[in-house]
Amino acid sequence: MSIRPVKSISQAQPTLEGAGVHLHRAFGFGDPTMCDPFLLFDDFRNDRPEDYLKGFPWHPHRGIETITYVLAGTVEHGDSLGNRGNLGAGDIQWMTAGSGILHQEMPKGDAAGRMHGFQLWANLPSGLKMTDPRYQDIKGAEIPEIVDDDGTRVKVICGSFWGKKGPVDGIAADPSYLDIYVPAGVKKTLPVDTYRKAFAYIFEGDGKFSNASDPRGVLTEKEFAGEELVLRDNSGDRTLVLFGTGDEITVQAGERGIRFLLVSGKPIGEPVAWHGPIVMNTRAELVQAMNDLNTGNFIRSHG
Repeated sequence: MSIRPVKSISQAQPTLEGAGVHLHRAFGFGDPTMCDPFLLFDDFRNDRPEDYLKGFPWHPHRGIETITYVLAGTVEHGDSLGNRGNLGAGDIQWMTAGSGILHQEMPKGDAAGRMHGFQLWANLPSGLKMTDPRYQDIKGAEIPEIVDDDGTRVKVICGSFWGKKGPVDGIAADPSYLDIYVPAGVKKTLPVDTYRKAFAYIFEGDGKFSNASDPRGVLTEKEFAGEELVLRDNSGDRTLVLFGTGDEITVQAGERGIRFLLVSGKPIGEPVAWHGPIVMNTRAELVQAMNDLNTGNFIRSHG
């Protein structure tokens, strides 16, 4: 067994998206190889309705999958194929845009005005970029949760973990998407497939991840104690940790416990031509997608 080294750590940065939604972006629109097969990760947590109610009006997607996980509030969604629905607290939507879809997402807060969720974009390999669009809308009650003897809780959204399989299936990158809580003072070692890229996104609490090797001075934003990456007080909140290769990670929860998403997937390793929510392999394919959008041919007829 080998502990994955911590390659880098960064804070999600505030940004505006859609019609003026205030959110924090952990990564996206940068080096597409960094988290391959994942392209973008947004945390749209907000307690001020005026900062999110304008939402994400109609916009196109092609060549990717979008994964929306809601923790508080609701998200109303609709698309050009006539699909409509609501995502509530604990629900997830895994949308395969494939050949193209026009989509909108309109967040609404809970009774206290709070809205909290995440959106992750996963790339599609060249052979599946023009596949039929597909939805997997999963209710929170359908997501298995494992509670270990030490109080560690793991929700298995996608992939297999500790003998449980998540309800999302048929995904090209064969990803694992876990929502993990480790109670205060507990140290936990968690398996991660050796051949996957992996990252953790800490959104509650504090703690530290064991590091397999010397940090080599690359993680200047945080403090190392020996070979451990320490996330002090609130510093773990909205923190992205990228891991190197290995088959496990070890996390030590602090005084408030620690909650994070642990996401991994098989790298696709193909060229990326990217324009907003349209991701193809070549510039010619990207130009064709934009021409399709401008001429009303973006939505393909699927028999």
